[in-house]
Amino acid sequence: QVQLVESGGGLVQAGDSLRLSCAASGGTFSTYVMGWFRQAPGKEREFVAAISQSAGNNTSYANSVKGRFTITRDNAKNTVNLQMNSVKPEDTAVYFCAARPSPIYYSGTYSESQRYNYWGQGTQVAVSS
Repeated sequence: QVQLVESGGGLVQAGDSLRLSCAASGGTFSTYVMGWFRQAPGKEREFVAAISQSAGNNTSYANSVKGRFTITRDNAKNTVNLQMNSVKPEDTAVYFCAARPSPIYYSGTYSESQRYNYWGQGTQVAVSS
């Protein structure tokens, strides 16, 4: 069973930077496509970013965060990170980490939440204006 634990959330001001981390345990982390999603109050969960398995050579981002957020992975530490720069009040949400074990031949990412098998409990990010 894969367990995911997010950390790094908090209250920041608009324009600040924040780094979220997700630690995975169980299974073979390097074979997982990893994703970040977020859910704001009263809204549906939405895709933020994803990174391919193994070396993480492929990444994808929601248009709303492209150029501001960066997803990376460290297979030696079984972690995936989300560097959030120039944050905006509309980035306020609970951020979730997700994992999808993938076949070795798959080098892409997934942006659909239903494709992910494992989820963390989330970490709150609040951005004040």
